[in-house]
Amino acid sequence: MEPLADPLGDRVVEEVPPPPHRFLDSYLLFPRSTPGKPDWKVLKDHLKIEGRVSKADCLQLVGLAVSIFRRERTLIELKDPVTIVGDIHGQFYDMLRMFELGGDVESTKYLFLGDYVDRGSFSIEVVLMLYALKINYPNTVFLLRGNHECRQMTSFFNFREECLHKYDEEIYCTIMESFDTLPLSCIVNNKFLAVHGGISPELSTLEDISRIQRFQETPRLGIYCDLLWSDPVDSENGQSTDQYKNNEVRGCSFYYNVRAVNHFLKRNRLLSIIRAHEAQLDGYKMHRWNGNSEFPVVITIFSAPNYCDVYNNKGAIIKFNNNNLNIQQFNYTAHPYILPNFMNIFTWSIPFVIEKVLAMLFHLIQPRNGEDGSRDEIATDRIRKLQSDLRESKVEVFRNKVKAVSKMMKMFKFLREEKELIMELKGLCPDNRVPRGLLIEGKEAVHNAIQIFEKAKQFDLINERRPD
Repeated sequence: MEPLADPLGDRVVEEVPPPPHRFLDSYLLFPRSTPGKPDWKVLKDHLKIEGRVSKADCLQLVGLAVSIFRRERTLIELKDPVTIVGDIHGQFYDMLRMFELGGDVESTKYLFLGDYVDRGSFSIEVVLMLYALKINYPNTVFLLRGNHECRQMTSFFNFREECLHKYDEEIYCTIMESFDTLPLSCIVNNKFLAVHGGISPELSTLEDISRIQRFQETPRLGIYCDLLWSDPVDSENGQSTDQYKNNEVRGCSFYYNVRAVNHFLKRNRLLSIIRAHEAQLDGYKMHRWNGNSEFPVVITIFSAPNYCDVYNNKGAIIKFNNNNLNIQQFNYTAHPYILPNFMNIFTWSIPFVIEKVLAMLFHLIQPRNGEDGSRDEIATDRIRKLQSDLRESKVEVFRNKVKAVSKMMKMFKFLREEKELIMELKGLCPDNRVPRGLLIEGKEAVHNAIQIFEKAKQFDLINERRPD
């Protein structure tokens, strides 16, 4: 694909290749030599340089993948060797790095545990790439559903917004319908249950999973919900009062403890549960609740390094081979910068414009050279001379407006000078908003706030909650 033209030769960062100026040609994506199968290598190279796929080709890719998902069982079964991948969350460039470590897609079996979208800015690219691989390798690439593959979460977070920015509502709805067809869990080597979240108090045997009617939006209650939303208790020995207790952090589903896990594993003759769903500093966590000498009854794997660009965690994958389990860690990969919330340059530049307008307004009411006294006093004297017939209360109102303009000008100047710092802080805040009054306090206050947010996971807990 031809890149964007640079007729004036004034591209500032020349070492970064310009993105393609048009969609990937259909005949390149769907070559005649392999009818019904996309050329995933061409697609990967095109998406890597920020290229786009036409809406028609996007719909065709999704449709072909759905036809395969619908034929798969809700509980699939796999044998090693297999590479197991945790949350990806729209981190397309980290996913490409993961493939380099996980093994050649043409000869390696992959099992993905869900959460392909939201939080990151390249969820469309992740979905298209994984679907293209599924179409080419339907018997060696397997995708399970995560808690973010639903309409409620993608509307609350940013996947829907990304679809509307890059395509339209039809693309969003079509992809969401494809998520309704994804399998929910997998048995590996007849010994491991692989699932996004965990087990359920309503889950007794594996046949209970097979009986789930999965072709629907994720419900708020029951086995279906718990498979995608539940968590192990946060304790070193897995002990808690109840085998299952309400999950206050998630706002739905349960925490399960060591007794619940051991009972489930014993009844179904399994060794361990492999799941994703929770960010980990090292990219993984071994829950050795039966003692350090015993095999971990729960293994958490998380494959999105430097989650949300602030966690500074490692990503990890599991590589099964000959019944041996190996953890492969990896660091984050640099990705193209995307303006927050997919803003365009005009929306992004509003603080610059407002700052200049406020500066002009303030200049009109600030003291002239040679005048004594404070700005507020002189401004008030001018008002009194010009508006001698006004009552004192009206003068006070105008004086307060002068002060407000001064504060606003200071705030928008800071917004302009520290734009990226503000966006980093905004991304860490639970409601995606900067705390009230913080901008007025200046740069030092914001830097202090960033340092407070070093424990990003703790402050991000509210974003792990299922929306009401």
